[in-house]
Amino acid sequence: MRLSTHSKLADINEDAWNALVGGNPFLSHGFLSTLESTNCLEPQGWYPHHLLLWDGDVLRAALPLYLRDNSYGEFVFDWAWAEAYEKGGGKYYPKLVTAVPFSPVGGSRFLIDPCDTKAQEMASQLLNAVKSICQDNEFSSWHCLFLDEIQKDFFSDDETLVRLGCQYHWFNDNYLTFDDFLSVLSSKKRKNIKRERRKVSESGLEIECLSGDDITEEHWITFYAFYCSTFYQKWGEPRLTLDFFLSLNSRLPDCAVLILAKDKEKYVAGAFALSSEDTLYGRHWGCNENYDSLHFELCYYQTIEYCIRHKLKALDAGAQGEHKISRGFAPVKTWSLHWIRELSFRKPVENFLNNETRAIEEYIDKLDDHSAFKKDVTL
Repeated sequence: MRLSTHSKLADINEDAWNALVGGNPFLSHGFLSTLESTNCLEPQGWYPHHLLLWDGDVLRAALPLYLRDNSYGEFVFDWAWAEAYEKGGGKYYPKLVTAVPFSPVGGSRFLIDPCDTKAQEMASQLLNAVKSICQDNEFSSWHCLFLDEIQKDFFSDDETLVRLGCQYHWFNDNYLTFDDFLSVLSSKKRKNIKRERRKVSESGLEIECLSGDDITEEHWITFYAFYCSTFYQKWGEPRLTLDFFLSLNSRLPDCAVLILAKDKEKYVAGAFALSSEDTLYGRHWGCNENYDSLHFELCYYQTIEYCIRHKLKALDAGAQGEHKISRGFAPVKTWSLHWIRELSFRKPVENFLNNETRAIEEYIDKLDDHSAFKKDVTL
């Protein structure tokens, strides 16, 4: 088998790539190549360096790979590592990252058919190739972010360090209606959700839930203004461009979901999500006026209703947000792998991760005390 690296996903056959991906829209050729072609990546320090493994002319495995000169948009925070590395006289950047840019969503990262009899061998080839790239170019490290637990166990080796994280997801227990979901919550949590939804209803706002081709260019332009306003208020420059959103209908048909709030004839807020066959991924939201509880309505309650209507199994509403627990979400473990080139730095990071893992395990255990569900309900 032969290896190749590519700075443009457009150079790779879309069907061949997608055959390795499965149903995760964030790893699809359409999503990743659109990030590249609509100028979302390089201005933010993401330089594609995708690694592919071929058997003759047949693509057998792939590893999405980016050269990074910062850590923005990764959601697995290593700023302290970079500071310590450079205080010790090293150069932390550039580094290599396997991730979905700007998207803390879990899934496969080694794109290999798990039933392939050579899956382990091919994963080892890809992992060794990444290490060689780091060694040959004196890159400090490689980071594989938000890979699923099966791949974490299957594709890690003795030199890679495992990092545990926590997110909050909602799971559909075959609910027929939103009231079915509310019925399994404790009385206090149920009343709070009803009160928040009532506040939005009494404000007189009209909620529109659009998907696929129902989302027009005007809708995208309207939402993009909301998206930018959130970034300007919190993080600075927006990560995604308007061209990216305008391309979604054609590059990811039937995946986009847009939930907009309208006050009379004027849109005032919006939330954006992507859907797979079994999961809705809430991604971004923004508003130009403040309405009590509107964020919860658009980002959580409307998306939960969408999952129930379309019989989706789960809602992944993004990183962080402990307040989701009281609204019917459950803690979910996330995983990342890290390979540090310098052995003298790898051991301190390993010690840090051991301590961090114990703290996060304890934190997740304590979250059960704050569950929104009745005590006799388990997920």
